[in-house]
Amino acid sequence: MTTDRSAPASEHASLSTARPAGCPFDPPGGLAELRARQPLSPMTYPDGHEGRLVTSHALVRAVLADERFSSRYDLMHYPFPGGPAGTLPPAPVGDMTGMDAPEHTRFRRLLAGRFTVRRMRLLTERVERITAEHLDAMERQGPGADLVEAFARPVPALMICELLGVPYADHETFQGFVTDLMSMDATLERQTAAMQGLQEYMHRLVLAKRAAPTDDLLSDLTSSDLTDEELTGLGGFLLGAGLDTTANMLAHGTFALLSHPDQLAALRADPGLADQAVEELMRYLSIAHTTVRVALEDVEFDGHVVRAGESVTLSIEAANRDPERFADPDTLDLTRKATGHVGFGHGIHQCLGQQLARVEMRVALPALVTRFPSLRLAVPAEDVPLRTGMNIYGVHSLPVTWDEA
Repeated sequence: MTTDRSAPASEHASLSTARPAGCPFDPPGGLAELRARQPLSPMTYPDGHEGRLVTSHALVRAVLADERFSSRYDLMHYPFPGGPAGTLPPAPVGDMTGMDAPEHTRFRRLLAGRFTVRRMRLLTERVERITAEHLDAMERQGPGADLVEAFARPVPALMICELLGVPYADHETFQGFVTDLMSMDATLERQTAAMQGLQEYMHRLVLAKRAAPTDDLLSDLTSSDLTDEELTGLGGFLLGAGLDTTANMLAHGTFALLSHPDQLAALRADPGLADQAVEELMRYLSIAHTTVRVALEDVEFDGHVVRAGESVTLSIEAANRDPERFADPDTLDLTRKATGHVGFGHGIHQCLGQQLARVEMRVALPALVTRFPSLRLAVPAEDVPLRTGMNIYGVHSLPVTWDEA
């Protein structure tokens, strides 16, 4: 017989976003202690829902791979303070993150062949050109720049726009929509308005692609069985995912390297470390820090019973710092083989664009630190503004400078 070893209500966990003072790369305080004591913990959600919090690497992977846990938003409760009470609205049409099979399977099959390792590596030369152009512009301007605006944001934005066939000239418009959608403390009304704005923008673009297809992914998908509404939603989903995540990895990854001079020197001395560096930075930083699933039936995990209907919050950042999986996990070590990290997720919802993100990071980071050997922060590290209130962690800006050549 299974025994439910849940802790009493007084020991229920809550999800904190407050990071230790002076430690911008570490997970919020308390997660490590919780992982060591009770990696599958009862959790009281801000709206009063009694669910679970998972903090170990093994259990996070297990939940992500288990089809008995749903990814549908309309079944789950929001884990962060300030969010909506009760279950969330259903996922917008085309938002693959909020779908279960078979709907998710249909969309994934349409796209999987277009995001293969081989296809994404064919884009390497284009990433190299875009990277070089932005480094040239920084060099011409002279020392002093916000790396987010000058480099980290435009490089992946140009790539996803070219891949999808979205005019980059409109980037300020759709970047604003995406920022509101990624905010953990934005009101439901503000997020709804942002989603509506993005959908209206993409709908006009989809109609234009159907009328006059060009050589891009959206045009290619007009020949599929997707409706205008589905293609509009899917286009907005892919655009948002491609804009925000890699941009924050480039900026926050640079911040981490500048804060760890030995690792920066290692990458600069051996650009061949780029592949391992990308995986280690994904593990160490875990910018997509949290996700949620919902039990569709009673499920036993680690001697506990997760009841049907319970929301289960998965701490990706705690899982990626689990000493049971990674030796000395709180140390950034670019020589580490960080295989098995869950920075790109796991299971059927593992990041579709992970190979594109890898190409962008393995090109852009070594190129940046090689071009500017004296690159350094232009402000004290404690003054770098952190995205603590966003679904994707990182920095709002990264003031840097360097010496004239």
